[in-house]
Amino acid sequence: MTVIEHARPSAAVLAGAAVLALCEEARLSPKPGLVDGRGGGAHDDMDLPLMLASAEALRPAFHEIAQTAERTPAGAGLRERLGVLGRRGERAMLRATGGVNTHRGALWALGLLVAAVAGGAAWHRGAWDGAAWDCGPWDRAIWGRAAAREAARLAALPDRRAPVGESSHGDLARSRYGAGGARREAENAFPHVTEVALPRLRAGRAAGLGEEAARLDALLAVMSLLDDTCVLHRGGPDGLRTVRSGARRVLAEGGASTGPGRAALMELDDELRARRLSPGGSGDLLAAALFLDMVPWPEPAEQEVLACRR
Repeated sequence: MTVIEHARPSAAVLAGAAVLALCEEARLSPKPGLVDGRGGGAHDDMDLPLMLASAEALRPAFHEIAQTAERTPAGAGLRERLGVLGRRGERAMLRATGGVNTHRGALWALGLLVAAVAGGAAWHRGAWDGAAWDCGPWDRAIWGRAAAREAARLAALPDRRAPVGESSHGDLARSRYGAGGARREAENAFPHVTEVALPRLRAGRAAGLGEEAARLDALLAVMSLLDDTCVLHRGGPDGLRTVRSGARRVLAEGGASTGPGRAALMELDDELRARRLSPGGSGDLLAAALFLDMVPWPEPAEQEVLACRR
């Protein structure tokens, strides 16, 4: 099999897509328990302008991550360098937000995916996966899965420069409840992104839903399944059951685009606000899905299989 090489997007394009994905996730409304244009959701220290400022503050970090991945072979050295850049980006975020942790989890997920796309291995793997022995149809999902697998390889490598003794709320929830959290999601190649959020998003569009409804249904699909450590930290297992069962109910009622589904969505939002339950991990994974959806992957017309043999 021979595949025509496709020019990978520049570091500036990838950084722009990552920032836009964070902004689009923040603007999406009405999100149960999360910050959106209506206010802070379950948070009393966040609002939409703060989330947008946080996303923009991460642009230089995403740009440098992409540039570094372009010129550094995949391996432990790249993983350690990404850790340094991620921690630098986190400090920039905290300066922009006055110390509020708005996007730590999203920086981890999107940083790995930006590096995976910029590094180029995902493009090669996606090309081979697209051939699938029988020269089957190409689609954008192939490339997204390839990038997620490449990100998983990076996530599994040790970061020997990481400071010792630092623990996030997600770390504490993982330790207490045995949840996988953001690290396991990345090491497992982002299954809630590639197998849940993106398929639901694309199915909604194919069914004629508006973009807002398709994105909300994708978020709810993730919420219905994810062991969200943000929720576990605030509400424990009972809070997680509330989030997951509430999201399933909205989807069972037809999703965000229907009257019954919208009513169930608003009821869930009221409950999460009252109990201060924020499904922030689900929001981060929706942003990751939006990023992969925005990457300018090759279109079928740009790919030419010159020879296929079993």
